[in-house]
Amino acid sequence: MSKKLLDDTSKFLSYVLRHEPQAIGLVLDTDGWAAIDALISGAARDGRTLDRQLIQQVVDSSDKKRFSVSADGQRIRAVQGHSTKTVDLQFEAKRPPATLYHGTATRFMASINEQGLIPGSRRHVHLSQEVETASAVGQRYGTVVTLEVAAQQMQDQGFKFYQAENGVWLTELVPVIFISHL
Repeated sequence: MSKKLLDDTSKFLSYVLRHEPQAIGLVLDTDGWAAIDALISGAARDGRTLDRQLIQQVVDSSDKKRFSVSADGQRIRAVQGHSTKTVDLQFEAKRPPATLYHGTATRFMASINEQGLIPGSRRHVHLSQEVETASAVGQRYGTVVTLEVAAQQMQDQGFKFYQAENGVWLTELVPVIFISHL
């Protein structure tokens, strides 16, 4: 399968499994799961050809492990990053490393310097343990700036952290006092 087909399918899956399942008549449960057969049917109605082999290849080849298939192979979900209000993933609170990182574009810095990191349309701010990963994420939005977050200091002051299945760290917000520039 071509890299372009895998990339295009991954973007489509992200769109419908994170943000707009109703765009193809898909229904997600509160844990974000959708029936793979319903996903394939909905995609077909939207003019897209999906099959189980392509879906599984996208899941297996995703460097960020964005998706998960259920143990019985019948359902799929995005592991984090939902903006749809029907999904309410329950993560277990976990102690973060001392420092986490967030990549963003320089054009967002005025807002970040004023209000900290906020989730926007998502439920959580996404953070990484690696500077390189955070920088790669930030590059998608323009000229990158990588921010350092004093995660354990935040937790010591009552903020909760969670870790998604794919290793991404999540928190509800990061106040300005816990952010520094690399």
